[in-house]
Amino acid sequence: MTKTFEEKLEELRGIVRKLEDGETSLEESIAIYERGALLVKQCEDLLGTAEMKLTELGRDR
Repeated sequence: MTKTFEEKLEELRGIVRKLEDGETSLEESIAIYERGALLVKQCEDLLGTAEMKLTELGRDR
């Protein structure tokens, strides 16, 4: 199942909290940072697609 934008954003928030808590090992921090970077890219792509759709809808008026 593909996660929604909102679900990805919530996962990112969890990653930020985990990185900020200072309880995570270096290895785990690197792994979750990499996951966070992937989620950021996915969210940017989803937002870009949404922006293009809105732009197209605006032209149809």
